[in-house]
Amino acid sequence: MQQGLTDRTKMIRVLWRSTPSEWNIMDGFSEFGSSPLIVGVMLSLLEKSYSLVDIGPNPENRDEAIKFRKFWGEKAELRRFKDGAIAESTVWETETWERHTIIKRIADYVLSKHLLLRQEDLTHVVDQLDFCLLVGGQDPVSSSGALLEAFDTLAKQLRLLDDVPLKISTVQPLDSAFRHTSVFPPEPHPLAYEKSSQRLPNFAATCVRSLEVMIQLEGSGNWPLDPVAMEKTKSAFLLRIGESLEDRGMFVTASEDEVNVLTSGYSFLLKIFHERGLVVQKQAGDSNIQSAPSEDKELFFRSQHSSMINGLHGIYQAYGPVVRLAKRWISAHLFSSFISEEAVELVAAYLFLRPFPFHAPSSRVTGFLRFLRLLSSFDWTFSPMIVDINNDFNLKDEKEINENFMLSRRSYEQNPHDIEPAMFLATSYDKSSEAWTKQSPSKSVLKRIASYAKSSAELLTNLIIHGQSGQYTWECLYRTPLSNYDAVILLHKEKLCRPHHVLFPAEIPNGKLVIQGKPSNDFHPYMPLSKSVVRSLHDTRDKLLVNFDPTAYFLRDLKCAFPVTFKLWHDSIGGDAIGLTWESSKKRGRDEDDEAMLDPTSILKEVGDERTPG
Repeated sequence: MQQGLTDRTKMIRVLWRSTPSEWNIMDGFSEFGSSPLIVGVMLSLLEKSYSLVDIGPNPENRDEAIKFRKFWGEKAELRRFKDGAIAESTVWETETWERHTIIKRIADYVLSKHLLLRQEDLTHVVDQLDFCLLVGGQDPVSSSGALLEAFDTLAKQLRLLDDVPLKISTVQPLDSAFRHTSVFPPEPHPLAYEKSSQRLPNFAATCVRSLEVMIQLEGSGNWPLDPVAMEKTKSAFLLRIGESLEDRGMFVTASEDEVNVLTSGYSFLLKIFHERGLVVQKQAGDSNIQSAPSEDKELFFRSQHSSMINGLHGIYQAYGPVVRLAKRWISAHLFSSFISEEAVELVAAYLFLRPFPFHAPSSRVTGFLRFLRLLSSFDWTFSPMIVDINNDFNLKDEKEINENFMLSRRSYEQNPHDIEPAMFLATSYDKSSEAWTKQSPSKSVLKRIASYAKSSAELLTNLIIHGQSGQYTWECLYRTPLSNYDAVILLHKEKLCRPHHVLFPAEIPNGKLVIQGKPSNDFHPYMPLSKSVVRSLHDTRDKLLVNFDPTAYFLRDLKCAFPVTFKLWHDSIGGDAIGLTWESSKKRGRDEDDEAMLDPTSILKEVGDERTPG
């Protein structure tokens, strides 16, 4: 293993876990056949570990070249490199998104060739969780290069606009797809190209997800101070920017609420950030970020977070895959309503920044296991989680964070069930945990998340050590029991905006069927295209639904109709089930008495009668 993996690893350790107590050395190794031999591999820098080529000796060094060819056999080949050097080498060609399996391929080859082991005798813990990140057998992260190119094209066009009253100075992407932490980064849509494009596919997805982009304009003293007037001014600027881009051949959908630009296969949602929006002055010299308009404050937090996470990804290449697995797990267990993806990214960042007593994880499975353990064991009630990515904090900062944390916990003795925020995440841009966890998760929800994480960590540990056996498989980590909810809404899979993202179709749980609705004909996730029906590409684009998700609108309607009746649990990535848990009547106000008196069956019938597409 050491000879085959060379400098790809820092350390290799071989261990036979259970030597029989009655074993006698004179019996040889026959007694070890029933006990697995475990090989632990610690990777070096991922650039080395996932390299496609191993460079051996120069053929002029005859003795070393013979040894190299004897060891590698048919895998050895003589290659000329870009610098003109000629050397013996081995090549492990693979797709970019599969490079984390190169160590596995090398180990398989070496052990099979030199120890005559069969493939079925070797089990590698490396890619067993990849199934939850694939679409059509491929990881969509492979198209991230096209996404970044599309953004660069848009950013260049925005900076070159000369017919907008104020020049655009900064263009920053905010979506998680740009920082390599989106579970399913969007793939190029065949209808999201410039007007000059005449690409007409046989079919296309009806919905296209827009990626948020933040714009900053050059300074001006003419901005209004009134928050409402400021937002109206931003809308006017965005509409003017949209018109300018449309004049330059891009496809733009615009309204007073949002401006979306479709170019290079992607849709971008433009947002304007103005620093003055962060400070609404109550009196001269009084600046307070707490009173800022919600959109500017959110854009500020998101821009700071994106910059910080991008820096972390540059240091730890395993970080992105670990976060994607973590987000998929959060969604698969229907926690999407209660914990933001930014919060998940920060929790994962913590385990990379403070891995003691281990090294920072270099593999996705190891990192995911540590994420589950951290989520389940961290003392959220009495400890803030301080995520210091750039080593920005000094003693004064840590004191301020701890004071903010203690302030949030003052009510604990009077009301242990009402701690806000229950999950305290402190960063350089948010020392009071206001950005991502101020409202959610609650203490009860966080307790439930921790319980699920503990159970999943135990299962994953068992799978790593003992392998897959019986009904407990790697897939079980992403299957959630629907019996843990008071009621379940099953959605029509064929009416979801991205049905191909559903990991496991929900099984109908045992219980009373209250209502069974028929799917609406108003929406279909795919639109068939025929040149005999569709006369032009423009007509087809008009059928696109930008940023539309029927499940999200259904959830919004339910929250409005039943604000205190129950909690809604759902999977925002690829779920076809919504869980409902009744809220305690103690939490309801007296004005909700009529609603509380309703029969649960009647309430559920009203839920089923909510009319939304799908």
